[in-house]
Parts: sequence; C-alpha cells; structure tokens
Amino acid sequence: MNRALILLVVLAAVIVFPCCYVLAQSGATHIASAMLKDPNGRDVGFARFTEDPGGLVHVNVQVNGLSPGRHGIHIHETGNCTGPAFAAAGEHYNPIGKHHGLNNTGGPHAGDLPNLVVGGDGTGRMIAATDRVTLSPGPTTLLGKNGTSLVIHADPDDQMSDPSGNSGKRIACGVIRAA
Repeated sequence: MNRALILLVVLAAVIVFPCCYVLAQSGATHIASAMLKDPNGRDVGFARFTEDPGGLVHVNVQVNGLSPGRHGIHIHETGNCTGPAFAAAGEHYNPIGKHHGLNNTGGPHAGDLPNLVVGGDGTGRMIAATDRVTLSPGPTTLLGKNGTSLVIHADPDDQMSDPSGNSGKRIACGVIRAA
C-alpha cells in the first residue's frame, strides 16, 4: 500500500509540477481558449488567450483550411456560435461604446483585432496583444455572464468602417472559454 501511495504522489508531482512551472514562467494569470469551426462544424483552428500580470491579453490564433488572403477577425459579444452564419455570436465586443477599427480615431471596439493572414496552403497565424479586454473579472472581461466568441470573416477588415470594417460574412467561430 505504501509503495502504491508513493508511486501515486511521484506520478502526480511529475504531471502537476511542470504545468505549474510553465504557467509561472509565462507569467500568465488567466488563460482561455476557443476551438474554431466553420459553418459545417469542421474544426479549422484554435485560439489561445493569456492575460499577463500587467493586464495585457495575448491572442494567438492558428487556422487551417481557410481561403488564402487577409480575413477580419474579431471578438464578438456573445458566447454562442450556433447557426451557419454564426449570427448568435452577436456584434463586436464593445462594452465601452467605441467606433469600429484599429485606425479609427473614435475607436476601436474592445474586440477589434488585426487581420488574420492565411497563406496559399490554407494555414494562417495571428499573434496580437490588447489592453482593451481582460480575462480577469471586470467591465471588459471576455468571460462574463454571456461569454464571448472569436469570429473570422471572409474578407479583410478595413480597420475604419462601422460596424465591422466591411469584413464580410462570418466563416468561422469559436466560443471563448476559461482554460
């Protein structure tokens, strides 16, 4: 019995300690993720959100199977990706009431992000950081009562036009969930 207990403790330490070490090394205080699906329910990528101790949220998105080119990508106001057009995700996440666009003097929405670039092979990656949202509790948290979603659009975001930067139809969506 003692030998089994010792083995269990050692096994737990081997599994748990590295995870805690990685989180401590990264400085992440909160983590969330979203599995991205197309309108047919096919997995097309994932997103990882980490909030550092200074309150900056780092966004890392990886996709595959999308059309080449630039695509608007935004955080939307509701954690719901039902329906083929992902209309249940609502509008862009905008708890502070700004105008759309990273280049708009009256903006941006809290959920506005740089365009996602997809290569000729259908894969793409976007790495960005924002201080307009949090994963910790507060007025701009992505993990509130109604949740939030990450939506990829068919066309590039012009980073100026209200309400969505002329970014076209919604082609992928994932609910942002605490990890």
